[in-house]
Amino acid sequence: MRILHTMLRVGDLEKSLAFYTEVLGMRLLRRRDYPDGRFTLAFVGYGEESEAAVLELTHNWDTPKYELGTGYGHVALEVEDAKAACDAIRARGGKVVREAGPMKHGTTVIAFVEDPDGYKIELIERKDRVD
Repeated sequence: MRILHTMLRVGDLEKSLAFYTEVLGMRLLRRRDYPDGRFTLAFVGYGEESEAAVLELTHNWDTPKYELGTGYGHVALEVEDAKAACDAIRARGGKVVREAGPMKHGTTVIAFVEDPDGYKIELIERKDRVD
C-alpha cells in the first residue's frame, strides 16, 4: 500500500492552481471537469502520480468558499532551506504565516505558508543540511 493523494476542497480553482504551481512549484498533472456533478478535479504534485503522493484539488462549482474546521492540520513539504523557501514563496506572491525557525520544543527548522483558501503548508528543512 502507499498514499496516493490528499484531497482539498478549494473555492477558486484557478487561484489555487496558480498558488500550487507558480508559488510552490508543483506541476498540474491532470484536470477533469464533471459537468453532471458540477465539479472539477485537478491533481498537482512534484512527481508523477505513479511514483509520488499528490494533492487533489476539488472545486465544487457552486461553492465559493469552505470553512476549514478544527480537524485539518497541514500539508508538509520538505525543503533544502526553509528561510530561502519562504523568501522565494513571498517573492512569488505567497503568504508566509510563520517565518523559518526552530520548532517549539525542538531543533527542526520549520515555516508555514498559507494557500488562497487558508490551508496551511508546513515547510520542513532537511535535517542533513550543512551550511
